[in-house]
Amino acid sequence: MLDILYSAEEKALSLGASYAEARFHLLERQGVIARNDAIIGTTLASSRGIAIRVVFKGALGFSSTYSLSKEDVLKAVERAVSQAREASVHMKNQIIFSNEKLGRAKVSVIEKKKIDDLSTEEMINLLMDSWDKIKSADIHSKIPVYMQNLSWSKEYKVIVNSDGGFVESYVPRVFYFFNLVEYNDGNSINKWYEYAASGGSELAEEFVAKGRQYEDVYVLDKILRKAKPSPKGRMDVVLGDEIVGLLAHESSGHPSEADRILGREAAQAGKSFIKPTSIGTRIGSEIVSVVDDPTIPGSNGFFLYDDEAVPARKKYLYKNGVINEYLHNRYTGYLFGKGSNGSARAMDAFSEPIIRMSNTYIEPRDHSLDELIKDIDYGIYMKSYMEWNIDDERWGNRYVGLEAYLIENGEIKDLVKNPVLEATTGEIYSSIDAVGKNLVFHAGTCGKGEPSQGVPVWFGGPPIRIRKVRIL
Repeated sequence: MLDILYSAEEKALSLGASYAEARFHLLERQGVIARNDAIIGTTLASSRGIAIRVVFKGALGFSSTYSLSKEDVLKAVERAVSQAREASVHMKNQIIFSNEKLGRAKVSVIEKKKIDDLSTEEMINLLMDSWDKIKSADIHSKIPVYMQNLSWSKEYKVIVNSDGGFVESYVPRVFYFFNLVEYNDGNSINKWYEYAASGGSELAEEFVAKGRQYEDVYVLDKILRKAKPSPKGRMDVVLGDEIVGLLAHESSGHPSEADRILGREAAQAGKSFIKPTSIGTRIGSEIVSVVDDPTIPGSNGFFLYDDEAVPARKKYLYKNGVINEYLHNRYTGYLFGKGSNGSARAMDAFSEPIIRMSNTYIEPRDHSLDELIKDIDYGIYMKSYMEWNIDDERWGNRYVGLEAYLIENGEIKDLVKNPVLEATTGEIYSSIDAVGKNLVFHAGTCGKGEPSQGVPVWFGGPPIRIRKVRIL
């Protein structure tokens, strides 16, 4: 394989490219989908290929091939160079990559139990046992639907480039999703949730047999039967870690992507309220810092080198309430004069590396949940969300609570129904006056690009307290 990749690099350079990159990318996935007591589908998928990226006279070219034959790979190189050559005559501003000390390394995630030891039969048994526990819950509501999806994946990459980069990586992951629907007295409610992490098949039992769904089944029943109308107006709010993680991802991570800041995403996913000159601008309270860190062991967004072979590191997007750093690849790193911070990722062999988040979270501080609650005379504890929305510039936020409680005189009281928090990103971060100490991560698949690329991520944080925000 290495011989083919290096041959591709040499071919591109011989055709006049100033930069050449070849990436072998293999993805394997196996899974089971269940609805209540029925298995409604199984998956067994494999995607492999070689991606070629070149720079020719300041223009970027990309091509890929399913074939691993040397002849077909070299044809892909010719296509990439041809594209770049044709584009080069129209380039007003040349593509230039920042100079980086690139990695020469092999990275492999350790599996306590081999990922592919998890058979289809074992996955079916786990899902059916989960259904038995859910349907046996002592609740008043009916459970018409309990959807589950359990799968494992293996991602193997070899990246070489003409600037000296060489990275070979292996990351196995386990994914589990459930959607629980309950019905009572003409009303229905649902909760969906996703678990995912890098590691071995030992994660499957942790997610399916010991997951939060066995608490959620009782919570949903109580919401249907006991939740009271939510108060409205300006009040203090405590947000649970699930919403805090989403807030960090959507209102810090996405607007900090340098390509989005430059307008590249404008026609697909929108712009950013952050401008190229916003570094050093205050966005929130001094106690708030937002981090993106792909190096967290066991995380869903784990990597030690990005797909340009740049070493990954922890990045403070917001630091002590100030916009501190953007997510960069080598191109935007050159434009901003900051260099890359290892944020380029590709979904598969048929996608080009673009700027992506990894594991994005609000950094914890020193308050317990009880301490956050006890200083509120009247407000809401919004523990989880039912739905959310954010505008195209990542400034206007809307979060609708699912499990939410009234707070009176520093104590959690009754469940309240679907409180709606609506505020700007600046208002939310500026109104945070206390940050919890218990950091919790949640899994997701982040979508970006055209054609769309979905990559595994975590988002998280501790509970936070926000003063005098609007509840609709």
